[in-house]
Amino acid sequence: MSKKEDINKEPISENGMEKEQQNPETEAAVDQKDEVNEGPSELEKLEAEMAIEKDKFLRLFAEFENYKRRTAKERIELFKTAGQDIMSSLLPVLDDFDRAMSEISKTKEKELLKGVELIRQKMKTVLGSQGLSEIEAAAGDNFDAEIHDAITQIPAPSEDLKGKIVDVIEKGYTLSDKIIRHPKVVVGQQ
Repeated sequence: MSKKEDINKEPISENGMEKEQQNPETEAAVDQKDEVNEGPSELEKLEAEMAIEKDKFLRLFAEFENYKRRTAKERIELFKTAGQDIMSSLLPVLDDFDRAMSEISKTKEKELLKGVELIRQKMKTVLGSQGLSEIEAAAGDNFDAEIHDAITQIPAPSEDLKGKIVDVIEKGYTLSDKIIRHPKVVVGQQ
């Protein structure tokens, strides 16, 4: 063979067969077919996995923030009412002071009345500083079933007391805006 014939011949591949010359457009079409057959690329897979993990992280973070907020609120509520048992056990003592005051006021012992009144006021002040406050209820006030505990109903002594409080049997108290004992009242029948 001459050199001229070698130049005109198609290049021979490594396996001894002639290489076909391919058009650049057909090469691009073959590459696209390969991509379609392969599915999503590795980069797309990683991006999808990262999006899923990011979503999980954000949900977990939000759940943790809600947990922190909820436990902080519960802790504040616990501190507000931590002394509720002690306060509830001291309420009968306050009632006894009120009874003692009414009995001592019937006697002529004004110095004794003054001493008991000072002790009662001091105790109310100390308990008040801890969040205890008395629920105001008096004869003639409107009866509210949410606040008052009606222990009985009696015929109203007058027209204006029908459906209203006639007498307060036991005082009610709140501890940091939470009712720990409802006032026990007598209500006039309508």
